[in-house]
Amino acid sequence: MTVTASTPTFDSSPKRYARVLSIAGSDSGGGAGIQADLKTCAALGCYGMTAITAITVQNTLGVTGIHGIPLNTVRDQIDAVVSDIGVDAVKIGMLATPEVVSVVADAIRRHQLTNVVLDPVMVATSGDRLIVPETAQALVSELFPLATVITPNLDEAALLLGRSIDGIPALDAAVADLLALGAPSVLLKGGHLNGDVVMDVLGLQGQTAGDYLRLQSQRIVTHNGHGTGCTLSSAIASFLAQGLPLAQAVTEARRYILGAIEAGADVYTGHGHGPLNHGYAPRAQRIVQG
Repeated sequence: MTVTASTPTFDSSPKRYARVLSIAGSDSGGGAGIQADLKTCAALGCYGMTAITAITVQNTLGVTGIHGIPLNTVRDQIDAVVSDIGVDAVKIGMLATPEVVSVVADAIRRHQLTNVVLDPVMVATSGDRLIVPETAQALVSELFPLATVITPNLDEAALLLGRSIDGIPALDAAVADLLALGAPSVLLKGGHLNGDVVMDVLGLQGQTAGDYLRLQSQRIVTHNGHGTGCTLSSAIASFLAQGLPLAQAVTEARRYILGAIEAGADVYTGHGHGPLNHGYAPRAQRIVQG
């Protein structure tokens, strides 16, 4: 009897994790910034990486110090990650100065990075301002055109537009005006408005207000709102990294953050604005082909 050994076959497409790079500041209290981004990426099954732009001295009570990372170190962090591991999506958070905005914009262009979620972090949950005034214009001129979506809250949108946004009926006009600044798409977060209903609006270039995606939910009563913006933007990036189209990525990210808020609503961490429960429903690490 002759036995012929079979030749094993292997998948020629290498397996890898869905990869998200967070370019943002560090929150020593662990509720926002880089720390929130990594927790979110892990909870949603992605491989998180970082380029730290600043170190903040903060806890649940507020920010007491900001130390910027040298520009060449910010650039080198991005280059090191991209050249070796690769990136499927980018979340951009706190960029405190126009100079660091330019460094990040240059890196996105050089590496032709896609699926860029820009959270124009300007004011902390505690009310502390996190950037110098000139940075807002640099964000608009250099990073808005490179982003897939920007995700301002109402305070940030007010700073960008130079006017307050009062009430749900004013959201559509604000989205249109933010799109006019050059962003391909805008997710305007309405959580800072009063009332029992929270409305977020997603608008894309070329759409009329009637085509905007409106995402509505009941307000969750909680003292733990620290890091909601960071968490939402990194969740959107995580779903984009997994191949979801933008509207679906936004919808899934919003569903995740509502669950994280609700799961941590009655937990006390520190004596101020506490964090969300990022790990309330963790997913297995997502493996993709190629």
